[in-house]
Amino acid sequence: MSKRNYIIIAILIIILGVGIVALNESKLLNTENAGQAPEASAISREVIANSTDDPGSVEVIRNVGNPSGEKIAYVVGVHPLEHETHETLVKLLPTVNDLNYCYDIYIINVTEDVGYYGDGASDNSQGRQNGQNLAYKYVYPEIANGSYKAAVDVHSNVGAYPYQTFVFSPILGGSGEKCAVDVASKCENISYYTPESTTSGPFLTEPLNNNGIPAFYFEEYSFANQSVKDMHMMELIRAVDGLKF
Repeated sequence: MSKRNYIIIAILIIILGVGIVALNESKLLNTENAGQAPEASAISREVIANSTDDPGSVEVIRNVGNPSGEKIAYVVGVHPLEHETHETLVKLLPTVNDLNYCYDIYIINVTEDVGYYGDGASDNSQGRQNGQNLAYKYVYPEIANGSYKAAVDVHSNVGAYPYQTFVFSPILGGSGEKCAVDVASKCENISYYTPESTTSGPFLTEPLNNNGIPAFYFEEYSFANQSVKDMHMMELIRAVDGLKF
């Protein structure tokens, strides 16, 4: 056999070897991704209320974060005008890696008498009340009977309080207040502040606390830049994930 033939054979052997290595690496990568797939596919979105008798609907995004961890509930949409802060949580929470807990996000979609900022709607406006009623009718029993370690009700405000971004529990001295104080202590930009009153307390956070589930509010400034909302929400997410039960 000529020297040239030996060289050709050697080149073919090298090419074959490289191909085998690349194939093995591809199989390894696919195996690793397959191991990650169950966690990604565990997230689901489900409508739990959509009756023509109601002024809106309710859905839940389940198993965000660590599907094997203890469960914590977030609730958005109780007051429909505060939707930008609600959308911020729904956008960001599923993107956060290495979470300790498993999160369900309850989304209240008010469709009647929603209103708009600047329309002069009072705290007793029908849109707010519609969201509160949906929370009590559908979200409260789901959380109360769902083996949750805590619940966070996400809201925003127009700046009428001494603090613009804060957490609080309407039940003083309970486990909900303890969780909220703990969250605030972990955050540079989120304070603990208790307003004199809240209209939605009796429809969600108060009955949850009274039934042994720590529940508290997160309040964001409605007119903050979106980048600021994102920053504050990430602080909240990480602080809540650092709670010990």
